[in-house]
Amino acid sequence: MNEHVIRPVRADEWAKVKALRIAALRDPAASVAFLETVEQAEGRSDEFWQERTARASVGRTVRQFVAEAPGGEWNGSVTVLIEEAGTSDIFDGAIEQTQGHLVGVFVRPGQRGTGLTEALFAAALEWAWSLDEPALERVRLFVHEDNTRAAAFYRRFGFQASGTIVPMPTDPSAKELEYVFARP
Repeated sequence: MNEHVIRPVRADEWAKVKALRIAALRDPAASVAFLETVEQAEGRSDEFWQERTARASVGRTVRQFVAEAPGGEWNGSVTVLIEEAGTSDIFDGAIEQTQGHLVGVFVRPGQRGTGLTEALFAAALEWAWSLDEPALERVRLFVHEDNTRAAAFYRRFGFQASGTIVPMPTDPSAKELEYVFARP
């Protein structure tokens, strides 16, 4: 049985946010899962991590959820960005409707297949659906064309390929595929 607590980060937990992000970027799948390198993350100042964590702990624009084990270790994370209609996304595409965007999905290798990713996604979607003015009608994510394990999980969870394909910002010869989860 999975005894993790799934919860939003708190502003004072920036060091744990940084450590988990660096662990994620050291994962063998990091090159097809993240747009940041471990060197970039390690080079960021403490102030960067403090501000990032503070923003992800309150408000409507972003929320980071973590999976905390009974002993306090963080074993996974997902972040929901709120993309407002009329703005541009990270791929320079126009946002036509206010929506959620899941990023930074990571579960430590020893915890994969235990239901932890499902629990993180459930918490992220519950938070996204709780927002109003305007209420979100969909949450999306992008997955690298070679990240077949992640794509299979997203489909099993209920995300559907939208048909939108964009070049990966760090390697325009590679493609990112959009998957969408519509509000139930």
